[in-house]
Amino acid sequence: MARRLEGKRVAITGPRRSEELGKLVENMGGIPLYRPAQGTVLLEDLDLRNGLVAWASHPPDWSIFTTGMGIDALFDMAEDMGVAEDWRNILQNSSIAARGYKTANVLKKRGLTPIVRDDDGSTEGLIRGLAEHDFQGKDVILQLHGDPAPRLVSWLEEQGASCRQILPYRHIAPPREELDLLLADLIEGRLDAVTFTSGPQVRFLMEHAAGQGKREALMDALQGPVIAVAVGKVTAQGLFEAGVPRVVAPREERMGSMMVELAKYYAGETEPLTGERKPAPDEKIGE
Repeated sequence: MARRLEGKRVAITGPRRSEELGKLVENMGGIPLYRPAQGTVLLEDLDLRNGLVAWASHPPDWSIFTTGMGIDALFDMAEDMGVAEDWRNILQNSSIAARGYKTANVLKKRGLTPIVRDDDGSTEGLIRGLAEHDFQGKDVILQLHGDPAPRLVSWLEEQGASCRQILPYRHIAPPREELDLLLADLIEGRLDAVTFTSGPQVRFLMEHAAGQGKREALMDALQGPVIAVAVGKVTAQGLFEAGVPRVVAPREERMGSMMVELAKYYAGETEPLTGERKPAPDEKIGE
């Protein structure tokens, strides 16, 4: 696999572990370009406190978690408020569902076991698991990360559930000039590949392109000379929903696996996913 990215210019849009990912690109012979498409992730301190108070005052029938980072933020806040043990007891007395292996692992470390898991790391996979249970008249608290989940909320409400949402973190866009540079690199052919490690990165880039009247030019680039690369299935699905026609993504959500998959793509050993070709049920691409 060494040097299989020889000479390829790869944009790294994620703010977390960007240097580590860039070093991996270099080790594989590629040229990393750091082009953030996501700014700081902000902790919503007051909203989180109010959410925990409401959680304790009106315990739900179901607690649904979608990110391990969000769970840790909630427990850290509960510790700060002196209610961590009480909140853990409330969770143990509710039905718990989790999306993603990272989320399930964090719950396990906290002594909590979900009775519902997704089967493929996606929201649709989580819905398939939840569909085996009756939600009519049930009160549900849904922990998100920094983006809403309208598909999941709509499904829960269609099943007769009352859904409360809590977002421990809020994603913000990077400085405009950074998005300008990424967009120009994409449209003007200065990139061979662009990597995405979260949905907000996709959203911020697409919104910026639309605001500049360059969305069509961006789509032309992403279906032509530039290949979009996603860290996992959820991020890949976000790209498809944004109109990107093909995406390289690994079976397991790992940054290293993402770059290995890109190398395989350039070597002709794998085909990109498309919006029309859905992964098979056992094709577990990640959280």
